[in-house]
Amino acid sequence: MESRVIVVHANPELGLTIFSVAHNHDMLMSGYVWIATDWLAASLDPLGHLGSEITSTMQGVIALRQHTADSKSKVSLVSRWKKLIKEGNDGNYQLNAYGLYAYDTVWVIARAMDAFFNDGGNISFSSDPRLRAVEGGHLHLDAMSIFDDGDLLLDKLRSTNLSGVTGHVQFDSNGYLIHPAYDIINVIGSGSHIVGFWSNYTGLSIATPEALYENPANRSAVNQQLRSVVWPGETTAIPRGWVFPNNGKQLRIIVPNRVSYRDFVSKAPGTGAVDGFCIDVFLSAVNLLPYAVPHKFVAYGNGRENPDYNELVDLVGSNVYDAAVGDIVITTNRTKYVDFTQPYAESGLVILAPVKRQASNPWAFLQPFTLEMWCVTGVFFLVVGSVIWILEHRINDEFRGPPQKQVVTVFWFSFSTLFFSHRENTVSTLGRVVLIIWLFVVLIIQSSYTASLTSILTVQRLSSSIRGIDSLIASKEPIGFQVGSFAENYMVYELGIERSRLRKLGSPEAYARALDLGPDNGGVAAVVDERLYVDLFLSTNCKYTIVGQEFTRTGWGFAFPRDSQLAVDMSTAILTLSENGDLQRIHDKWLIKRACDSENDELDSERLHFSSFWGLFLICGLACFFSLLIFFVLMLKQFRQHVPPPTPESSGRGGSSLHTFLSFVDTKAEDSTAKRKQAQKGVDANGIDVEG
Repeated sequence: MESRVIVVHANPELGLTIFSVAHNHDMLMSGYVWIATDWLAASLDPLGHLGSEITSTMQGVIALRQHTADSKSKVSLVSRWKKLIKEGNDGNYQLNAYGLYAYDTVWVIARAMDAFFNDGGNISFSSDPRLRAVEGGHLHLDAMSIFDDGDLLLDKLRSTNLSGVTGHVQFDSNGYLIHPAYDIINVIGSGSHIVGFWSNYTGLSIATPEALYENPANRSAVNQQLRSVVWPGETTAIPRGWVFPNNGKQLRIIVPNRVSYRDFVSKAPGTGAVDGFCIDVFLSAVNLLPYAVPHKFVAYGNGRENPDYNELVDLVGSNVYDAAVGDIVITTNRTKYVDFTQPYAESGLVILAPVKRQASNPWAFLQPFTLEMWCVTGVFFLVVGSVIWILEHRINDEFRGPPQKQVVTVFWFSFSTLFFSHRENTVSTLGRVVLIIWLFVVLIIQSSYTASLTSILTVQRLSSSIRGIDSLIASKEPIGFQVGSFAENYMVYELGIERSRLRKLGSPEAYARALDLGPDNGGVAAVVDERLYVDLFLSTNCKYTIVGQEFTRTGWGFAFPRDSQLAVDMSTAILTLSENGDLQRIHDKWLIKRACDSENDELDSERLHFSSFWGLFLICGLACFFSLLIFFVLMLKQFRQHVPPPTPESSGRGGSSLHTFLSFVDTKAEDSTAKRKQAQKGVDANGIDVEG
């Protein structure tokens, strides 16, 4: 790139000649920036109205002029000067900034001399033995003398504090003028006008320096501004200040010759052409630039493994190549040697690990609550039931009766509230308050249990021994990384992982083999790589997953030499691609792949299998079995008590006894009791008759 910013620092005669020659060679056209130091203003100010012959050769030039504050003393001096020039018929020669500073300089010396004599100073000189004539020289240093009270006079000069025609005059401890300032002028037409000011106090501003000295210094970028400038070529558009040379030379752009993940950038065999996601982003950004960027891509790498990206960046930093395009991570160390564009893709390091699908658990219905939660919930069911019984016992008939019935009522009422199916009415006010609060608690517990159980039963659950970066570091097991990736140095120098634990992997297939083998069989426990690579890997490999969170936040950018204006313009173009959606479309074109065929797995994970519920069916079945067992035991006991013993005639008929037992079981409890009493009376009557 050729610079179009030219700073002219010369004596007036030579400086004006430079502008004349530059004008004749069309170097004061649009795209150029010309800046002249204070010699130009010092030469033009005395002339007042500039001649067209002079100004035509420097239209749009920016010049500096020593700032002089507006004051009554300045106006008075200029007025007296004009009167003096007019009386002397010396033309229209006006004072420039140098003349005003010379006037103040005389007053500074005069005041210092006055203070010098008031303090007893004396003008005397003496020779200095250190000053000796150089043999064969012509300087005659031995003839020079030293002002004896020079230090006193210097102190008086440094202690100057006055308001002159140029403004406030005061020096710091090093003898420099406090708050020096410059006017920034723009040559336009037949004259010039001030577009702003510069001072070492606030930098660039459109307000006069004197107005800013009263406020705290503020050098923020927002306050660094000037009025509109007319640049060479009579344009107000800010020039870039550089152009690509029109000599047919192309930018040599280095790109990584990747072996794996060639969707990002790859070199076509035979033709040598390169394409991929990164290349498309670069070309789209170049097309948005307001100027042409002739370039050619140069592949870097041996074609057998991915190249070292640090070496690739170093080649740009040492100006061997003009830029680097590819999946290049922006790191702090790399920014020391090159300038990166705005990131065009976000990425970060993640952990890729093999996973195993958890087997279905028949006791999954117990998992939503911990043992402590189950115990506390059960206790509160009994506590609330007991409290309700105490509050209702004296006034509610439904909570009265034999002790056995009341205990059953307490248990039934307590646990039936879980399903809001309690039939006992509460009469007391306190009982109703307790019941309402408890039902609200039951509602929350029931909803939480349902949501948690739904998640446990329907969401596919995977397990891995690696939970995140902390567990990976503590595991002491081998870790894989992609060849050429910055992940290697990051894990070694930032995370403190021993280099002996790291294994180079050159392709997605190598990832899969190493993860399948595992750390015990020569493989790795996990792979640490950037998110974009891992997402592309997972699109065709469903046996693995990302565990934990991204533990770095990085981005990919294009690398250019330091202070490259092209990097700035490319950043603007990348932002435009992001805003208009083209960047996302390029991403979808190259990186959105059809996921591995997991429809059957997803359908299978959405179905609920018997293996998840046989524990519940077992509990229900056991409850039914033991209830029936207890029932028949009680029935046999009652049958023997309530049914008269068989007569000798019927003792031989077993079928009749079974039929009698089944009839007893089928009979309502009250009816069977009545029949038992009648049968008992009949037996007693028969016995009396026999005895009588």
